[in-house]
Amino acid sequence: MRILYFTHSLRSCWNHGNAHFLRGVLSDLARRGHTVVALEPEDSWSYENLIRDGGAAGLAPFARAYPALRPVIYGLDADPAALCADADVVIVHEWNDPGLVAALGALRRAGASFTLLFHDTHHRAVSDPEAIRTFDLDGYDGVLAFGETLAAVYRQWGWGARVFVWHEAADTNVFRPPTHETEREGLVWIGNWGDDERSAELETFLFGPARATGLPLDIYGVRYPKAARETLARYGIDYRGWLPNAAAPEVFARHLATVHVPRRFYVTNLPGIPTIRVFEALACGIPLVSAPWSDREGLFTIGADFLMAQDGAAMADCLRAVRDDRDLRRALIENGLATIKARHTCAHRVDELLTILSALDTPALRLASLTESAP
Repeated sequence: MRILYFTHSLRSCWNHGNAHFLRGVLSDLARRGHTVVALEPEDSWSYENLIRDGGAAGLAPFARAYPALRPVIYGLDADPAALCADADVVIVHEWNDPGLVAALGALRRAGASFTLLFHDTHHRAVSDPEAIRTFDLDGYDGVLAFGETLAAVYRQWGWGARVFVWHEAADTNVFRPPTHETEREGLVWIGNWGDDERSAELETFLFGPARATGLPLDIYGVRYPKAARETLARYGIDYRGWLPNAAAPEVFARHLATVHVPRRFYVTNLPGIPTIRVFEALACGIPLVSAPWSDREGLFTIGADFLMAQDGAAMADCLRAVRDDRDLRRALIENGLATIKARHTCAHRVDELLTILSALDTPALRLASLTESAP
């Protein structure tokens, strides 16, 4: 099949977590013999910020890790019909311009034969529903939602059986344990400050417990305003700025453990949705301790794959246990890796996507299936 994905950016992961997952999925599809094309706008703010932060050298980690992925960059005057020529499947991420989203839906309504899917990987459906409602999804064949609670929102909006749960996952060709173990020390947290969506939680579950246990803490990420950086300095935390996502495995490999602090909306309004950092950390073989969230879909075994702390004092206790108990660290690493390999790789998500496409059974997919099975 010829599969097109309209992304905000494939080249840049600057404050753009979907790029992590998309790189792994497209790579796996290509390895299976499908023609995959990622399309990104020339004015992507994620790309522009990456260049501002890291210069052209900031693109090198992506190019090294994914040499076969070369996105098509299009301008504002690009013709959506021309971009989609000969496509069997077109997937559109929700960070795209509403005008483009509507134009692709109009093409499908007018008879374009490709299967058209909308991919939602954010909490805006509950935190800013009107922003999502500005998207004209009439003409779309289905919605891919990265968690059951988000899928339920789309069902309430009338999508019924045409919304599918499609969780994020780890690209285990890039995110994997180090080949040779070296000395590990301290904690690492890789995440963006954002819009104060978890600033109090970070103090409670990360900054305070790290100081209480005497574990040095390195933080990587972007969008840390002056007040946030002053908070980090007050706790004695080393803020190391932007980190290319493809470089995260080598950073995980230097540290004793990492912590997951979910954004508030994924605890209160969209429970059950872990962000991709959980999958990636476990895939890299680093012990993980999480602030509380509800694993409603049974994605992991809490207490075996990772530890969960209900408050700051419990987090400090968990971190001390991980620091002092080599057998506990080994068990967490082995269990977390086993769960990722069994259920949560990008290859698993490609299997799920192909099953979803088969269930939709659109004319384009029937034709693609016949072509692929022809002698």
